[in-house]
Amino acid sequence: MIYLIEKFGLSTGWALGVLFVFLRYALLAGTLFLVFYVIWKKKLASFKIQQKFPKWSRIRHEIQHSVYTAFVFALLGIGIYFLNQNGYTKIYTDISQHGWGYLVGSFFLLTILHDTYFYWIHRMMHHRKLFPVFHKVHHIANNPTPWASLCFHPLEALLEIGIVPLAVLIMPLHPIAILAFASWSLFFNMLGHLGYELFPKGFVDHPIGQWFNTSTHHNMHHARSNCNYGLYYNFWDRLMGTNAPDYRSIFGRIKEQQYQSRENQLKSV
Repeated sequence: MIYLIEKFGLSTGWALGVLFVFLRYALLAGTLFLVFYVIWKKKLASFKIQQKFPKWSRIRHEIQHSVYTAFVFALLGIGIYFLNQNGYTKIYTDISQHGWGYLVGSFFLLTILHDTYFYWIHRMMHHRKLFPVFHKVHHIANNPTPWASLCFHPLEALLEIGIVPLAVLIMPLHPIAILAFASWSLFFNMLGHLGYELFPKGFVDHPIGQWFNTSTHHNMHHARSNCNYGLYYNFWDRLMGTNAPDYRSIFGRIKEQQYQSRENQLKSV
């Protein structure tokens, strides 16, 4: 975003920023939707977390509000540009200034900071007085598709992306780390809203896998609203006791469903 504004000017750079944010999102979300909800809809039916499929009116709602979110994200990019121009950020471009080790470490630290930030603002937005204002738009998708990944009310979109300006103000970040974080965040958002469980059997019980959230984890949040608030990691939900009590059993049931489907396919050959 900073590069686009510097190269093309404020108005053109912002417009291109909006286009870039939405097209990057639309390309990935559209590809996943086409594969899982159109081309291989029947073939991958056993991977579907909720067996029913959302109505097209819900999908249109998801896409419409994703466009609004693209505008908000690009607008925030302008804010970061001006902060950087006036020397308020700690963005740096010379890798040798902090080294590759710090660059990689800063990326992982950013994911942990965001996961913590997200968990607490997410729980806050579920307060009965705040939910209708901030979060209801997102939860209209109670059976989400990849298009729900950026389906936010503009106020929620501001909160969602709010960690980025905070991060560049308090810690040195290279553009590579910021880009890697943006890609990581988009990937997990898509995964959480995919509606299909792709992680292998036993993942939630694996010594490492158990600390990462699955598609089932976030899908259950959309279906129930009162559990599973985490984004990337399963630290805070465990610590605060907000994992759905039957999360592991639901995940296991879906995996068993997939196993039985494969067995039936082999028998029919």
